[in-house]
Amino acid sequence: MKKITILALSWRDIRSPKAGGAEVHTHEMLSRVNKKKYKIYHFAPRYEGQPEREDIDGVTYIRQGNVFTVIPAAIRFYKRHCNCIDFVIDQCNTHRFFTPFWVEHYKRIFYIHQLTKEIWDYSAKFPFSKIGKAFEESFLRLNRFDPVITVSKSTRDELIERGYDKNKIKIIYNGVSFKPWKIEDWCQKETNPTFIYAGRYSPYKGIDMAVEALARLKKENPNARLWILGKKDQEYVNKNLMPVCNKNHLIWEDALGDNPTGDIVSWGYVSEEKKLELLSRSWVLLFPSIREGWGIPITEAGCVGTPCIAFHSPGICEAINYGKAGYLCKENTVDGLLYQMHTILSNKIDYENIRKSAYQYSSHFLWDDAGSVFGEFIDTLYYRRNRNAFL
Repeated sequence: MKKITILALSWRDIRSPKAGGAEVHTHEMLSRVNKKKYKIYHFAPRYEGQPEREDIDGVTYIRQGNVFTVIPAAIRFYKRHCNCIDFVIDQCNTHRFFTPFWVEHYKRIFYIHQLTKEIWDYSAKFPFSKIGKAFEESFLRLNRFDPVITVSKSTRDELIERGYDKNKIKIIYNGVSFKPWKIEDWCQKETNPTFIYAGRYSPYKGIDMAVEALARLKKENPNARLWILGKKDQEYVNKNLMPVCNKNHLIWEDALGDNPTGDIVSWGYVSEEKKLELLSRSWVLLFPSIREGWGIPITEAGCVGTPCIAFHSPGICEAINYGKAGYLCKENTVDGLLYQMHTILSNKIDYENIRKSAYQYSSHFLWDDAGSVFGEFIDTLYYRRNRNAFL
């Protein structure tokens, strides 16, 4: 039986230096389909030290060009192999491959986690931030007649507002790659109020606001502290976090042992097992991001018994079930964050209820389901295309 061949295009892959939640979703979705039915290729720029071709979990990763030349490289690759490629997935994660200009309409699939919108204000200076927003709105029109994969109702609704057909949009949710822990396996919470952030060091993620909120909380709760998980970006720390620490006399510590004592503790990149342990030991996850496709750390934390305080932002709202499985800030500010931090310290009964709700809700999201939904989506498109060819 002929396999359905899929070419996925992205500006990063699972092994890229700045891979994040979008790349995790892409890899998990592609790698968990039935390999007897599908052949999956993933095309992305090649970064220093990476092999040009690599098979990971049944997905063939092809890397050519750099961030400036990857589009012409992808076009050449497609033109050489177009006769055996059934679908081309154009992933939009700020950047895109503009497939409407070089891929047949019946092969195209648009794949978007989130609109960028406010993120431009954090990632580019005026007037480039305004230009970026304008271009995003214009470029979104290119794919409005294509089938779409996205990861949340928030993104789906924003696409529908821009003229996309709701019947062509498939939501494939994020998940976790581990079995949600049994309640009796949850780690004992730290003695002192311990908050945690997990993710990339990026301005729109709001780590600086988490540090500022902790500083203000410590005036009444001097033993409170913040743990930060993720590959450390020293330039970002020096520019955005150390001024806040110095202003508020907070001690920054790079974790070397298992029980650091700093006010702000950077754990750096840790193993998957260690990450889950630290999430479970913490009292609550802080997620003050202005916009996300979903927020995988929220789901991971919920599955090990830790709720989340998050900004009321697209994507994130759904990850904590609109405040039923976590704490939604009434304001996306330091004050809004601080208010919810006070709430968990002052209302232990409510905290335990939210903790259990977060666990029950998060436990429904598994990567195996994402692979199944993706396979069903491709099967439907393939069947419809072949049926129409015979009409």
